[in-house]
Amino acid sequence: MELQTLKPGLETRELYVPEMAEITAVRRLTAMETLYTVKLPGGRDLGHRPGQFVEVSLFGVGEAPISVSSSPTRRGEFEMGIRRVGMLTEVLAGYGPGRKIGIRGPFGNGIDVEKFRGKDVLIVAGGIGLVPMRSMINYVRDNRDQFGRLIICYGSRSDTELLFTDELAAWEKDPRVEYHVTVDRGSEAWQGRTGVITTLIPGLDLDLPNTVCCICGPPVMYRFVVLTLRGKGLPDRNIYMSLERRMKCGVGKCGHCQIDSTYVCQDGPVYHLPDLAKLREAL
Repeated sequence: MELQTLKPGLETRELYVPEMAEITAVRRLTAMETLYTVKLPGGRDLGHRPGQFVEVSLFGVGEAPISVSSSPTRRGEFEMGIRRVGMLTEVLAGYGPGRKIGIRGPFGNGIDVEKFRGKDVLIVAGGIGLVPMRSMINYVRDNRDQFGRLIICYGSRSDTELLFTDELAAWEKDPRVEYHVTVDRGSEAWQGRTGVITTLIPGLDLDLPNTVCCICGPPVMYRFVVLTLRGKGLPDRNIYMSLERRMKCGVGKCGHCQIDSTYVCQDGPVYHLPDLAKLREAL
């Protein structure tokens, strides 16, 4: 498999050498998730597509693949929504603005926005799957005249675990966004819908031939969301999925993310559903 390059002319060596970047802002999202704003040297753009990821290094601690949460339309900085699980993210939780971290990337096969342009865009995000999907959502919002309807279905285990609550409120009020949310278990304060994310789909009024969907969430969610979308009449060719599973090195060398002949870190994390149907254990 050919090594992925970050941009034309970049040396293979630089695939493996982190670039030092500065954390410029830190915002707590929930008890477990934090949003980090990062600036590359000189304030240059990351140059990512929605759905891509970077490798984050803390020297003396380790390295981990992290989804980019901001839209490419955000210039000079980028954002990562990170859940505190494992040694690296525990250490990173103690980092504030001004601290330096290593960045490699962007890596992976992101969303081909040209296949969504001019179409109605349906985003189905479960839990922390909203982090990478937020990049696509805000890309569509920032280029609103280039897309049809923007429909967001978001599911969380509880209302206390909802991410980007200020933005959720803005999406709900935005007449150009059709926002639907449900939680598995609501607190006493929750007045919204309860139930699994698939309960949001049957009631959607979709222009099926003109609707393109991208799904991201916990692995248990994928099969049931796809079955529900198929039951709704949405063809597989209009469905994309972001797997983001077991990635490690980012360049197809370690094999952690291999599914049959594909490497999620290179051929994914965003896959066209007809391609996934050929792989065992994908769904």
